[in-house]
Amino acid sequence: MNTENQIFLPKICDGYTVFASIIVTELLAFVLVLAPLNYDWDSIKRNILSDLAMLSLFMQWLTLVSLGVLCIARRWLIRLNSDIMVAIISYLLILIVTLVISEVAWQIKEQMLVLVNESTNVEHHQFFLSRNLALSAILSAIALRYFYLQYKWKQETEAFASVRAEALQARIRPHFLFNCMNTIASLIRFKPSEAEEVVEEFADLFRASLAEGKNCITFKEEQKLCQEYLHIETLRLGERLQIIWQVDDIPENALVPPLSIQPLLENAVYHGIQPLAVGGLIQIRGHFDGKQITLDIENPLPETVSPHQGNGIAIKNIQQRLLIFYGTQANLSVQRQADIYHVIFSFPYKTQSNENTYSR
Repeated sequence: MNTENQIFLPKICDGYTVFASIIVTELLAFVLVLAPLNYDWDSIKRNILSDLAMLSLFMQWLTLVSLGVLCIARRWLIRLNSDIMVAIISYLLILIVTLVISEVAWQIKEQMLVLVNESTNVEHHQFFLSRNLALSAILSAIALRYFYLQYKWKQETEAFASVRAEALQARIRPHFLFNCMNTIASLIRFKPSEAEEVVEEFADLFRASLAEGKNCITFKEEQKLCQEYLHIETLRLGERLQIIWQVDDIPENALVPPLSIQPLLENAVYHGIQPLAVGGLIQIRGHFDGKQITLDIENPLPETVSPHQGNGIAIKNIQQRLLIFYGTQANLSVQRQADIYHVIFSFPYKTQSNENTYSR
């Protein structure tokens, strides 16, 4: 697991976090300016813009400096491996920043008052610092609690998604293994030497399909799994099964859920090639535009639909796993054009460096 995800503090330096913090701070400044009940309309018109400008400036500086301090401290906070210690240290850092920024703001205000021959007293100074610390203590406690709850919710969601994806993948395996065993059985009687070769390949395929602890594999690994499966089917069907791979455009390190492409090829063999007396050609074409990867799996169809055409379990299963892994960024669609069947598999380009688990 990536150590970046082992702490409940979000990536403070992230542009989204900074932007959201600025917006929330500005909204809070509006609330504080409008909150006093002793304003009359004339007073509001006269003072609201200047009050809002000064308060916004102060609060935005406080927010940005706090974010900067937490951003720098986060790399060391990760090493603590304790949510309580991270929360306490983060809380204290925010209060220290509040005290320092408040003191600097007060000193600037005093210098400005000196220029107009006015002065402030110690009580006002203490009240200013105490009020700012109290507000900061309350708001930072709420923010840290929110970050913690969001972190726990994300952990639970990812754990559930991983378990669900594993269950869906387990449903694919028996179907895939059953078909492979049938292929081996059909070769034993007439082609014993080839059957022995298939058994060895099947052992590798079986090991790969039952590998534990893998939420995702690279496209290269999935392609190898598919090629081993298709080689087994080629030994059974002979020249009736022709395959063309046109996927050089697809990055080999792109992540896909295990057994996400192989069942589609299995469907193409069993519902497209096998019922045809002369067999046919399966074409796998890939396209990569820099962000999105698209696979088009094409196979011929018989004129009459087989009574054993299946109930679409593989397609539905893969669609659900794509939703878990990619969210709404992936799509699996089916198109039938006369005697040609297309499965279009589109998904975003993700690598191990930026994706370590299933995400919704």
